Order: sequence, then structure tokens, then C-alpha cells
Amino acid sequence: MLPMVSHVNLVSKVVEARGYQLEAVAEVLSNSMLLILPTAAGKTAVAWMSVAEKLIEKDCWILMIAPTVALVDQHLKDMIKILKVSDFNPISITGQNSSKKRNDMWQSSRVIIATPQVVRNDIKNGILNLSKCSLAIFDEAHHSTGDHAMAEVGEMYNYQANEALILAMTASPGHKISKVEEICMRLKINKIHIKTSDDPLISEYLSNLEIQEIKVVVPEEIHKMAEPLKIWQQGIVDQERRRGRYVMPGAVNQIGLLNAMERAQSAIRKGDKVAYSSVSQIAIAMRLHHLINHLLCQGTAASGEFLNRMSLDNTTKSVRTFIRDLRIQNLIKLINKNDEIHSKITAVRRLVRERLRRDLASKIIIFATYRDTINVLQKALGNLKESRPVQFIGQSKRVGEEGLKPKEQIERLEEFKSGIANVLLSTSVGEEGLDIPSADLVIFYEPVSSETRTIQRRGRTGRHREGEVIVLVAEGTRDEGASLSARKREINMQRAVQRVKRNLPLSKNTDIANLDNFYVHADKRIISAADFVLQERDDKAPKVSKYDNTKSEIKINNHREKLNFKSSGQKGLDDFN
Repeated sequence: MLPMVSHVNLVSKVVEARGYQLEAVAEVLSNSMLLILPTAAGKTAVAWMSVAEKLIEKDCWILMIAPTVALVDQHLKDMIKILKVSDFNPISITGQNSSKKRNDMWQSSRVIIATPQVVRNDIKNGILNLSKCSLAIFDEAHHSTGDHAMAEVGEMYNYQANEALILAMTASPGHKISKVEEICMRLKINKIHIKTSDDPLISEYLSNLEIQEIKVVVPEEIHKMAEPLKIWQQGIVDQERRRGRYVMPGAVNQIGLLNAMERAQSAIRKGDKVAYSSVSQIAIAMRLHHLINHLLCQGTAASGEFLNRMSLDNTTKSVRTFIRDLRIQNLIKLINKNDEIHSKITAVRRLVRERLRRDLASKIIIFATYRDTINVLQKALGNLKESRPVQFIGQSKRVGEEGLKPKEQIERLEEFKSGIANVLLSTSVGEEGLDIPSADLVIFYEPVSSETRTIQRRGRTGRHREGEVIVLVAEGTRDEGASLSARKREINMQRAVQRVKRNLPLSKNTDIANLDNFYVHADKRIISAADFVLQERDDKAPKVSKYDNTKSEIKINNHREKLNFKSSGQKGLDDFN
């Protein structure tokens, strides 16, 4: 029987006792803390136990913030299962609730889960005051930078709260020191609690996750389609090189084009009229760059949808001119004449078919960056035997795209969890935090260079049993660079966190001092949570042998070695023997 946590405000025998989670709870009860754990390591369990302990205090309430409506809904369902709801009645508040109703809702519960935009807006409008909020939990705290609502809410909470206490949670805070520092500064974090998958306290709880990269060859027909676009783009870049706008050496890339655009706009501000032509031409080159990469990395059908959407949104003269160009018209004809021919689509169909043949109960998530690709995958998998795909995408205001409303997103997730659908086709909206227990295969249609998104995507499988991640990489395309970039950034992320952690001001070192109200049921006995943590540390500490039986071969030289302590070029008496 697994050891289980007992607390006056928790439903009995629901929360599994894990030493590293109880350690984190003890820390956050004294310090505003950034908790960094691998995906599927149970960050939300730390939140549940922290909420249970803070609710012992009278005349206070707890706010939990999550970036999406689907994640808010998931946290609410979890809280209802975990907390003794008859006493606290957790509720959720999102943009789906009108501002008039929200005024009363903020007063109706001591545990509220909300989106950051709603919290920020209601504070600004005087509907919400956080002075008595004793704990604020920020899920997916890597969003707490820049002008994101989560960062603004963190600043507002620290300003308004009588005794501010924050638990910020993420698996991927970012690879730049400046970003980790900003998260800590905006939320006033004074403690970073980090565990990696190699830590002895955590490693046994993580399911084995097999990650495999599969390279696919881009068909020659697609290369031929892209060739006129490459020649067109190269001509523009060569011209802008002569004008001194495009200065980056090597192959044309997005960074070089962005830099060229900045230089052209700067020239306009200085009165250079020729720069107007440069801005127009560089904009075309950027559009071509996106289209070329779409063809090579996504496929013809997705590229066709991209061009079709551009045709519908022909409000500007530059877009109309671009679409009417003979080279684009010829490409559209070629795309419409043929079915999808990209090798990635074939690879996805094969992987899904093999997985379902091996286990009909399997559930598969396929991540793709573009909705155009999601639409193509829906058609490609819709006629595959035993495959029941469903799309999970965000809201959209773009022409030709409707997207899914928050309520529809939740319904799609329920379809997938219940087994009505067994293949979830998701854009980035499905990357963060969503707990889909039985997803045992995740396919990346393309690698992403962001280490945050890579970690989040990878975390959608292997959460409760062994999982598999497959990344499709189109040979000779930007896919290869994105894959390498993500790996480098993930390594740098650990270094960045440790650097910031060392530079934080000294905080209270509570270790396991705040666990008096927690107990653990283990082996038919009840022990204090503090004793359980100490026992876990002892059991999982590296074992040192009493005697060293290692055979060593030591060669002893009888002659004395001549040691030279002189600086280079310096003479001594020995040199004149």
C-alpha cells in the first residue's frame, strides 16, 4: 500500500506521500517560492497541501491562477476531489463569467481558481481586493514576464496583500538568466526550490520516457515547388545586401530578415526615401521565408491552406500583389492538383496505425505548430481504421479561422479522456499543464526551438506509466536547427536557475519545520510528515561501503622527482652545474 498524506483539510487517502513534495510544502509556507519540478512530478500536489495548511487560518482565502480556461477547469475538479469541499466550496472564475456576476463570486469562496486576465481586470476595476489573500499560486509561472497578465497580477498581489505569500510553479522557467531573474523580481520570489529527474528523492516516481527522433526525407516534388520561391527570395536579399540592409552572412534566415527590416525602418526615420522600397521588398522576403519553410517542414496541404487564408485576408495592396504573382499562382495550381505528398503525413499515419494495432486502448497526442497542419492531420487520420481524432486548438480572430471557445476546449478534452476520441491533435494550447493520464504516445510534428514548449509538450505523456515521445525532423530544413537549439537551451536552463538561486537574498531556512499538521499513513502505522521526509532522505541517500575493496595499482618510483617552482625563463644555480 502506498503511503498517503493525512491533514485536517484533505480528503483522506487521496494524496500520495512523497518526500520531495512535503519538503517543498515546508519551504513555501515560510517563503514566496519558485518551485521547479520535472513535468509529471506532481507540482499540483504541493499546491493542494499548501492550500490545505493555509486554510487553517481564519479570515483568509487562497487564489490560484492558471493561464488557460481548460487548465482552470482541471484545477477546480482536482481541488473538489482533494479538499473537504463542504467546508470551502472551491470555485473558478474566468472571462466566461460576466463582470456583474464576478463581483459576488469573489466573495463566495475561500478557494478560487482564475485566469490572470480576469484577476488583473477586476483589480483595476475595483471589483477585487487581494489584501486578505493569504496564498497566491501561479501555475505555469514562466509566463510572469513582460506585459503578461500573470506578471501584473504578481505585482498587484504583493502590493495589496497584508502578508503576501506566493507559490510559483513551472517545469521550464527559461534558459536565460534575465528571464528567471524577471520572474523572481515580478513575483518577489525569495526562494527557488528545484529538483531534477536525477535527484534520488524524485527519480523513482517518474515514469520511463523514451524519446526518439525520426528523420524524414522531403520529397523531391516539394523541393521543386519551393525552388522558384527561393530564387525570388534570394534576389530580394542580394539587392538588400547591396543597399546595406541585409548584412548577416550565410543562408537567408528569419533573424537576418528581421535585422534587415529594422535597418530599413531606421533609414526611413533618417529620411532615406529608398528605404520605403526596402521595407516592401523585405516584407515579401519574410512572407516567402515562411511559405518556403511551410512547404518543406509542414507539407503542401498546410501551405495551400496558408495561401488560401491569405487570399481571404487581402485587405492590403502588398498581400493582393503577392497572391497575384505568377509564381504564387503556379504554386497554388500545383498544390490543388495533388494530394498531400509530404513524408511527415505518411510517418504520422504509420506511427498511429502501429500504436493502435499494438494496443487499441492507446491514446495519442500529436502536436503541431500551425492550425493548417492540424486540419490536414484531421483528414489524414480520419479515415484510418480505429483512429478517432479530435482537434484541440485555441480561440482565433483571424480571417478563415474560428478556433474553439473555452467551453468547447473542455468538451474536447473530456472526449479524449473518456475514450470517445483516441487521438488529440493539438496546437500550443494543449502544451501546458493538462493532465491526460493515459496518453502514452506524443508525436511532435516538428521540433520547436523553445525549451519551454519542448518540455511542456514532452510532459503530456509518461505521467502515470511509461510513455514515448517521437519527434519528426525534415532533413535539410530548419527542423534540424530547432531540434539542436531546444537541447542546448534545456541544458542552459538548469545553469540559469542555479545562477539566480545563488544570487537571491538569504531566506528563512525552514527545512521541514512547517509540517506539524501533516501525517503519513504508511505500513499500517501513522508517522509525522517530518519523520517521513527524514526516512525518505535516509532510504534514498547514496550508500557508502564500510570498507573500500577496490584494487589499486600504485607504482612507486624510488628516485626523487625534480620539482621546478621557477617562473618561465628564470635561471637557478642548478642550471649551471
